[in-house]
Amino acid sequence: MGKRNRNRQRNQQDRNGKSDGRTRDNAGWGAGYSEIIKENKLFEHYYQEQKIVPDGEFEQFMEAMREPLPATIRITGYKSHAKEILHCLKEKYFKEIQDLEIDGQKIEAPQALSWYPDELAWHTNMSRKILRKSPLLEKFHQFLVSETESGNISRQEAVSMIPPLLLKIEPHHKILDMCAAPGSKTAQLIEMLHSDMDVPFPEGFVIANDVDNKRCYLLVHQAKRLNSPCIMVVNHDASSIPRLQVDFDGKKDILFYDRILCDVPCSGDGTMRKNIDVWKKWTTSNSLQLHGLQLRIAVRGVEQLAVGGRMVYSTCSLNPIEDEAVIASLLEKSEGALELADASGDLPGLKWMPGMTSWKLMTRSGEWFTNWSEVPQSLHTQIRPTMFPPTDPEKLKDMKLERCMRILPHHQNTGGFFVAVLVKKAPMPWNRRYPKLRHKEAETASANDASPAGEPRPTPSPWGEPVEEGEAVLEDKPQDQELGDPTPEAPGAKTGVCGPPPSKKMKLFGFKEDPFVFLTEDDPVFPPIQAFYDLSPTFPKLNVLTRTHEGKKRHLYMVSKELRNVLLNNSERMKVINTGVKVWSRNNDGEQFGCAFRLAQEGIYTVSPYINARIINISVEDVKVLLTQENPYLSKLGDDAHAQAKKLAMGSIVLKYKPDPQNADAPQCPIELCGWRGKTSIRAFVPRNERFHYLRMVGVEVFREKQGRRDDSSAEAKASADPDAAPAPTEDSGKAGSEGGEEGEVGLEGEVLDEEGGEDGGPAAARSAGDADKAPGS
Repeated sequence: MGKRNRNRQRNQQDRNGKSDGRTRDNAGWGAGYSEIIKENKLFEHYYQEQKIVPDGEFEQFMEAMREPLPATIRITGYKSHAKEILHCLKEKYFKEIQDLEIDGQKIEAPQALSWYPDELAWHTNMSRKILRKSPLLEKFHQFLVSETESGNISRQEAVSMIPPLLLKIEPHHKILDMCAAPGSKTAQLIEMLHSDMDVPFPEGFVIANDVDNKRCYLLVHQAKRLNSPCIMVVNHDASSIPRLQVDFDGKKDILFYDRILCDVPCSGDGTMRKNIDVWKKWTTSNSLQLHGLQLRIAVRGVEQLAVGGRMVYSTCSLNPIEDEAVIASLLEKSEGALELADASGDLPGLKWMPGMTSWKLMTRSGEWFTNWSEVPQSLHTQIRPTMFPPTDPEKLKDMKLERCMRILPHHQNTGGFFVAVLVKKAPMPWNRRYPKLRHKEAETASANDASPAGEPRPTPSPWGEPVEEGEAVLEDKPQDQELGDPTPEAPGAKTGVCGPPPSKKMKLFGFKEDPFVFLTEDDPVFPPIQAFYDLSPTFPKLNVLTRTHEGKKRHLYMVSKELRNVLLNNSERMKVINTGVKVWSRNNDGEQFGCAFRLAQEGIYTVSPYINARIINISVEDVKVLLTQENPYLSKLGDDAHAQAKKLAMGSIVLKYKPDPQNADAPQCPIELCGWRGKTSIRAFVPRNERFHYLRMVGVEVFREKQGRRDDSSAEAKASADPDAAPAPTEDSGKAGSEGGEEGEVGLEGEVLDEEGGEDGGPAAARSAGDADKAPGS
């Protein structure tokens, strides 16, 4: 959701250097913070004066703000496994926790969010503390942890789920998430791209950006769970994110996005129910300080939006200075190029208040202003004209600000939230003029062009707007401009006719990530892979990349064709943190069997459609055997699978389960596992949490007391000691291949990630995972 100011200190200390006494166990989500009194008279006075709450409801509003926020979970919707997970939740875990009473608190039965499609989002009154500490809920907690790590469930605040739904994503859309970390909404966007699981490479993609380098690695961790070849994580200031170029019919074209999520940093007063420290930190100056940044980010977003595209602007603030004021200023500067969409019918069942058309400002000292003319000169650096409502009644009416949506906590027991849907009808007015072109030959071409300066030259493009809006590249640093030079002035800025707000100069960072190296079709790595797995002729070899220029290739990754286009044309303009999904990993022991690369579980659903050999079709019972035993003999498989396995030589294999419509008790979705066929045994190379996921789907109870987690290194030694076992997994696959064990033998660890998960020490762990071999999807 809209991020709170990231510069706040995580662990506050008083003047004596003592911490404020909070610990992780008593922090947040309905527990602890006993020293913080949930009172802020300035907050109450401000919002009573602004009249954001209907008459007679203010006390209900304040009471709801003081109550703990309900726990909400969302089931990953794009996977065919979603129905199986939903069935498991409803028939097992939800029934077990009905009518429980813990520490005097009655646990309510989880309820589906009425406005979220297909019953894929649920909420309950359980706090994090109760969920983690109660033995009665231990199984449910472990289920949530492992399914979250597997990417099948996300713990996400209910209102945070709204913006991606309003974007109306389709598989061919090119999407930009401008302020993406920690990544819950990004995950939703990826899910929507992959709504058809039979299409391994949708035409669309998601570029997820965040200004904070460390939070980018949390973003990688979140995106990695979904194993998509259509996601790229980049690290830029959203207010000056570079405009990208792509190849189209042999010519350079500008990339415009079909959908943009503009979920900006905000004061976060809508999160008081879970971020308790907002109560004592809230002041009116927070919104005044953030308004300019929010507007710059929104302006940069609409500049990169394709004509006909949708941008959703959202915050977790209730303050009109951060909400309607930004939208109104954006609409005014657009001169009709933007309009607010009517989203009232898009989420039936969601209760919301229409946007405000009148509001006023208050300084920290308590002084009120209703329009810019009242503001004294001494406050002009703190208060800007764009913070006030438009003064022209006709202009205000045309904006239709009532189409904005403000969600109040007491209406549906949620957090506070603001969201607006913008549709772009035409190029932005400051992008319609011809610029000073970058290259001499371009200047010559411009001089010979007979078109009037104000008329665009339409050039159809699948990437969005006509090429003539390419003059907007001026908003980026020209290639021949030295670092430290001033940013070129936007057309029209001197006259003020149609200039956008002044944009910040794009900062260039040092590139610390390893390079993305795409393979050629005749790369020597392909023939043995092609022969061993009998790859289809349609396999897109050009989409395969690695992360090293020299030496042996350790891992092979795949991205979609469209993301490859973006990467190849913008390597010097973007700071790419991660992209792609791992499909093969080097296993030198495999060379003796014909191929040095074994399949990786992360990319099995991406690459499997192109594999015609090394496949064993398995049954439900075979799935149980493979995932509960370390190295079962081939004879332990069913007759059919055993017969198939005996025909295959040693090496990497695909284990496929196909649903049987006649067997209602078996999973009704396909399962694909990576494995290794040994001399007389067979082994599944599947990460621990995915093992748990698939075992639950086939009806095996997976639960382990917290104490007694086994030592993975000893298990790997045991596996390696068996001469018939699969070769010990190399590098990253150590955890993927060696964490099987007997049923129930593996313990769970980790916490359920949530919308604010990255703010409590999460990024470091995520970075270590992302940096393991500096590889996409790691």
